[in-house]
Amino acid sequence: MALALSNWPRWISAKFARAKAEAAGDGLHYAYKASLAGTAHRFELRDNGLWWSVFGKSETWPYETIAKINLSYRPNAMHPQRFRADIEAAGGKRMKIYSTTWQTAALMLPQDHAYRVFVAELHQRVAPQTIFTAGIARPLYVTGLCFIAAVLAAIAALAVRGLLVSQFAGVLFLIGFGVLFVWQVGGFFRRNRPGTYTADNLPQQLLP
Repeated sequence: MALALSNWPRWISAKFARAKAEAAGDGLHYAYKASLAGTAHRFELRDNGLWWSVFGKSETWPYETIAKINLSYRPNAMHPQRFRADIEAAGGKRMKIYSTTWQTAALMLPQDHAYRVFVAELHQRVAPQTIFTAGIARPLYVTGLCFIAAVLAAIAALAVRGLLVSQFAGVLFLIGFGVLFVWQVGGFFRRNRPGTYTADNLPQQLLP
């Protein structure tokens, strides 16, 4: 019992050291909360691989078993500048790392520097055969572009009809809506254009 209690200061010290490293963004530690419920998802770049702890379960993936890393832009209603790294290991194992963390029910905080340096360091440690992909899946990307084109065509048709009947206020509204639509939805697809990259040349549009 006395021996167990004697380990408490060391355990607490290690916990504080890890939290400090995660907050500072040292490139070797990263943590974020995917939701208000539960504990933070924690990641650490160790000599023997990528260590992670999620929902009480922890595991280490050797770097040579990491088969694929995908970077993408994933905004949501709480934060318009949110990014995600999808990591796929041998056997189909997958893990997601977000650039933001939940703080309160109404606040999602960015962790731009910590996320950026951690992701960059991870790319330097994985094996040469790891595949690096950018953006969303090509079928989804093409479907999205077709949807944007259809919406813009409908707006243009309505605007022409409005001009013919002298509904200038309605035409201005349609133009404003079209500009806002292209700026928001079009920006998502512009950043998430499918492609590949190298570990030494990460896509800057997919990093905070």
